[in-house]
Amino acid sequence: MNKKLVKKIALIAGGTACLAIGTAAFAVISSGVGGIASQVTSNLASVAKLITAASYTAGLGFAVGAIVKFKAHKDNPAQVTIGMPIAMLFIGAALIFAPSVFLSAGSTLFGSSGTVAGASGVSGFGATKATANH
Repeated sequence: MNKKLVKKIALIAGGTACLAIGTAAFAVISSGVGGIASQVTSNLASVAKLITAASYTAGLGFAVGAIVKFKAHKDNPAQVTIGMPIAMLFIGAALIFAPSVFLSAGSTLFGSSGTVAGASGVSGFGATKATANH
């Protein structure tokens, strides 16, 4: 047989096996619409943590990049304009403070019923607000 044909058959068989195993595992975990909804809700907390961590990491990356660009501007002002490092610094600051802004905006819009991700995990909007008053 042709090697390409064998490779394609193996890929199709492997993909089908993964699909079957994944479907069976998902069917065991979630029974009905309520089970699926609870599974999606529990996964959204992890997504919120991922977005928060990515925001902090990207903000620090932009801040470090701004420092490097400031140095490049000092070495050769004709090559690198001053606007580039300043813009990178503002973007970095915005990304670092975005989770805090989301916390304030969320408590303003939704009161204490919503949740937000932070450095320590997912917490309610009202929980942070209540501890700030004491």
